[in-house]
Amino acid sequence: MSLTRVVLATAFAALAVAGCSSTTSTTAESETTTSTASAPLSPNLKSIDQATLQTVVDNAAKELGAPGAVVFIRTPQGRYTAAVGTTELGRQTPPDVNTHFRIASNTKTMTAALVVLLAQDGKLKFSDPVSDYVPDVPNGARITVADLLKMRSGLYNYTSAPELFAALDADPAKAWTPQEVLAIAFAHPPNDPPDTVYEYDNTNYALLGLIAEKADGRPLADQMGQRLFGPLGLAQTSLPSVDDTAIPSPYSHGYMYGGSEYAMVDDPYPDDTKAAGKAGTLKPTDYTNQNPSYAHAAGGAISTADDIETWMRALVSGKVFNADFQKQWLDSVQAEDPNNPDGQKYGYGISYQRFSPTAAMYYHGGEMPGFNSFMGYDPDNDVSLVIWTNLTISLDDQTTAQALLPTMLDEIYTGLSLAPPPTPTTTR
Repeated sequence: MSLTRVVLATAFAALAVAGCSSTTSTTAESETTTSTASAPLSPNLKSIDQATLQTVVDNAAKELGAPGAVVFIRTPQGRYTAAVGTTELGRQTPPDVNTHFRIASNTKTMTAALVVLLAQDGKLKFSDPVSDYVPDVPNGARITVADLLKMRSGLYNYTSAPELFAALDADPAKAWTPQEVLAIAFAHPPNDPPDTVYEYDNTNYALLGLIAEKADGRPLADQMGQRLFGPLGLAQTSLPSVDDTAIPSPYSHGYMYGGSEYAMVDDPYPDDTKAAGKAGTLKPTDYTNQNPSYAHAAGGAISTADDIETWMRALVSGKVFNADFQKQWLDSVQAEDPNNPDGQKYGYGISYQRFSPTAAMYYHGGEMPGFNSFMGYDPDNDVSLVIWTNLTISLDDQTTAQALLPTMLDEIYTGLSLAPPPTPTTTR
C-alpha cells in the first residue's frame, strides 16, 4: 500500500539509463511552459533541457520495466513534463499530468494537514491522548496526537501483518473499515513505548483519520474536500468511499509482480519470478481495482501530478495554515535517527532532508500495489518535483519512482554528488 515513506540519500547513485529492456515505452507529447522572467537562473539550479529530460526519463523507465511514468518539474525557469509509456499494458495510451493514479501514502500529508487545521480551530490539541478519541488503543492514554503525526506511537504496523496480505489477495474487492485494520494492529503487542523510537507506521494514520472524524463530527472525505481540495482548487483529487474501487478518467492502470505483500514489506522477489518477468513469460498483475480502503487515511487518495504539485507547493509555502500553525508544522520535523541529527527528518505528515548545502526538500512518497510516487517542494529554490509510475517494484527490487528520484534531482540541481550512497532504507 504504500504505504511507503521514501528516503532521500545525501549522495546519489548514478542510475543506469542507457540499457534496454523488453518493455516498450512510447513517449507522450511533452508539456513545456518556459518562464519569461528576466531574472538570471539561480546558481543552485541547472537549466533544464526538455529533450534531454525526456530522453533520460524514457530510458530510466525502460530500465526499470515500468509500463508508464510521469515526471513533472516546476522551477523559476518554467514547467517541464516528461511522460512516457502507456497507462495500460497492451494499449498505447500515454499518461500526462492530468492522468489520475492512486497516490498511496502521499495521502498522509493531507490527513496530517487536516489534523493541524483542527488544532488551529481549537477542536483538538497535539498533546491530547489518543484515548480521548479512540477507545482500547494499547498505551492509548500515553500516546499523543503528536506522537501519531510524527510516527512515534510505538504501535504495531498493521501493514506488516501477514494476515492482511492474505486477506487482500483472497478478496481484493473487500471494503475495509479503519476499525478492522486497527484490530489487526492491536492483536499484536506494541513494538516500543510511546515517543521513544521513530518507526514509519500506518497504524498511526488510521488512528488519525478516526480522531479527525471524532473531533469534527464529519467523515474524513468530506472534511478533506471542504478544507483542502476545494479551497486549493484540487478538483482532480479525492478520497474514495470504502466501497469505491474505481478511478476517475483519465486514469492509469497499476501493476505489480506477485502478491500484495511485496508492496508492504521489503522482501525481494523470488529468483524464479525475476527470471520469468525478465524473459517476458510472466506478466505483472493488474492491481488497478484492488479496494484501497485498507489504506484510507494512511494512503487511500487519488490525484494527478498537476494537483499534487499544487498541493505540495501550497502546503509548504503557507497557504494551508495560519502563520502560527504553519510554524508549528514546519518545526515539527524531528530526526528519525537521533545519532544522525542532520539526516532525514519526519514531522506532522511530512519528511524533510537537506541533500546539498544549497538544496533541501519537504516531501513524501507513496507506494501500494500498482503505483509508486514521490512529491516534493524546495521552498528555498522554488522547485517542485512529482514522479509517478504504474509499476510498484521493478524486477530488480527497486521501488520505481524512488529509483528515478536521484536522476531527476541531478537534472535540476547543481553540485550534487553522484558517489554511491549507503543503501537507503525504505519503510512501508
